[in-house]
Amino acid sequence: MVNYSDNIALGIQTRLLQSFIELVRSSDEEGMLKATLQNTVDLATEITGAETGSLFLLDSKCVVTDCIMMRETPSGQDSARLIGSVLDKGLAGWVVKRREVGLINDTRHDNRWLDLPEQPYSVRSVIVTPILKGKSLFGILSLVHSEPDQFTDETASLMKATADHIAIVLENAKLYDTLNDAFHQLEKAKNTIEAYSNALTAELEKARQIQRDFLPDRIPELTNWEIETYFSPAKQVSGDFYDVFSLPGNTFGIVIADVADKGVGSALYMALIISLIRIFSGHISLHGFGKLSVNNGIAESTPARCATPDQLNALNAVKLTNDYISHEQGKEGMFATLFFGVICPATGNMAYINAGHEPVFVVNATGIVKSLKSTGPAVGVLHDIEFGIEQIHIEPGDILVGYTDGVTEAVGPNGDFFTRKRLMSILEQTASSALEVVAQIKNSLSAHIHNAPPSDDITLLALQHLPVRSE
Repeated sequence: MVNYSDNIALGIQTRLLQSFIELVRSSDEEGMLKATLQNTVDLATEITGAETGSLFLLDSKCVVTDCIMMRETPSGQDSARLIGSVLDKGLAGWVVKRREVGLINDTRHDNRWLDLPEQPYSVRSVIVTPILKGKSLFGILSLVHSEPDQFTDETASLMKATADHIAIVLENAKLYDTLNDAFHQLEKAKNTIEAYSNALTAELEKARQIQRDFLPDRIPELTNWEIETYFSPAKQVSGDFYDVFSLPGNTFGIVIADVADKGVGSALYMALIISLIRIFSGHISLHGFGKLSVNNGIAESTPARCATPDQLNALNAVKLTNDYISHEQGKEGMFATLFFGVICPATGNMAYINAGHEPVFVVNATGIVKSLKSTGPAVGVLHDIEFGIEQIHIEPGDILVGYTDGVTEAVGPNGDFFTRKRLMSILEQTASSALEVVAQIKNSLSAHIHNAPPSDDITLLALQHLPVRSE
């Protein structure tokens, strides 16, 4: 059988939940917990006949986390001291320790009552109810009256029955406030992240444009030579690069390279290395690095002795770039694989250094005729090392094909690599021009990658010594 106290307790819970729902539906969702605390005190005073009251919510260490007080209190330390003294020495402190309802019929005859300094109202009757959540103390509800004997044992029973229902509503309000605060913090963080992301995207777009400006915007036009390139960064900025530029002695240089790692760091190294190669190969000094000479630390192989002084001088750029990078930037641990060829367009002779890069292939109508493999280590790994020079003759009709490992390591939807074997099978096919070779490789890569996200930067460079047309 449900008694009178239980009926009132259920009524209080219903009214508190209705107020809670109305607050949720209202446009003002701020201070949900504070409003619910005030509603609880108001309802408790109504059913008990109290004149005023206070409500404290406590954490697991009985530290006040939220409260509605029956008097205005100073902020800061004074407020904290006042609350602490009430919970420690007053009737509220007694309830905290015993976890049971405390009732005082007349404060003048009960030493559990604590008179507060400058108290603006007279207190004679007091009832303090612990609000429990399981076995843990969740809060303390204090009700007072200026006349004695205003609260009875029946009032105590009523408040004890009501406490569990109050705890449910207060816990929901506290959870709502916590979630609402977390939502607003998340929204604020989201806006901050979006603003940062937009700014970062804009900066990366600037970096991408600057990097593209480092790549040749126009390939030099050479009589009887065709040059085709393809560049596809995996991200907005890339560590891959290629270059084609004129050099002293009626020669020209071709470069294809790949800086270790990806992203902004590798892009910065790309810009540095491509600048150093251009500067050093053009006989310009930099930061104490002397004027270039024919035998400036490069290991000449027998075929290279046929190379011209201009070709050898230009190729010294590899060693000077290596020494500069390893000396000035070695602590960063960055390096680049690089192929640098210097070509006499009139003769078709090319002297080159392959600094740890992928093999560069020479192909013609019969397929692959030569593989230009590494002649030295990657640039930037070790200081003061030698790079071997090799030389070949590019016959009319021959096509030189360079690439970065983004081609052979392009990943398909199933996680399989494109592989060098597949690349070589394309190069073995008959191709009439550099343009056709690049197109065949691009089409095959596109079919392999399909809709998979790009896994690495992809760079291709094809150069053909055009056959002389008979009249």
